Amino acid sequence: MDDNQLLRYSRHILLPQIGFEGQQKLLGSRVLIIGLGGLGSPAVLYLAASGVGQLVIVDHDRVELSNLQRQIVHTTATIGQQKVRSARHALAALNPDVEVTTIDARLDPDALDREVRLADACVDASDNFATRFALNRACVKHRKPLISGAVIRMEGQIAVFRTDHPDSPCYRCLYKDVDELEETCSENGVLAPVPGIVGSIQATETLKVLLDIGESLAGRLLLLDALTMEWRSVRLRKDPTCPVCG
Repeated sequence: MDDNQLLRYSRHILLPQIGFEGQQKLLGSRVLIIGLGGLGSPAVLYLAASGVGQLVIVDHDRVELSNLQRQIVHTTATIGQQKVRSARHALAALNPDVEVTTIDARLDPDALDREVRLADACVDASDNFATRFALNRACVKHRKPLISGAVIRMEGQIAVFRTDHPDSPCYRCLYKDVDELEETCSENGVLAPVPGIVGSIQATETLKVLLDIGESLAGRLLLLDALTMEWRSVRLRKDPTCPVCG
């Protein structure tokens, strides 16, 4: 690290759990982020600010006015732009140390397989079960940590699936039949800061996984009710009949 980087990351370096070597590890890490909406926005901003060296950001949508209530990586000036382009400009302004790779498309199975294989950790900030299941399958195949988040209305949830650990459940262990679970914020609404809370925790858990520090949310589902500001933690177990990891 040069002098500017030592100053930029000084508050990390002061932490005994991170230090100089930990920050160097972050600078050498690669994280895949699927989705640049309400969850992906805070997650990718904090990962960039923290000095994760390579970020691969994936989203095929364009910025719309209705996004700006919660998708804080985008601005009024970027309405109509590709979300990956909008986010890349914001991340470059925040931290030019970070190498940002943009993918403005839905990843086909081969492309998703390749990106997951290259990543040190994967962040699921998507908004549909098809993408979540596909990303989970690829993470299980390549034994990559998956940091998952979801929000709706005034509720949120976060979990970490250590598919690189043989006894860890995967996302498919948690959700088996999703026909009646597919809900969207455009139909149900969402309180603006709730995705920010969940996305920030996703970034925190990603950094902990990359640094191998603390106790992650592996094997737990953290649930937020923002209306009452109550948190619950539910234990998750590996399903021996899971069609993906069982």
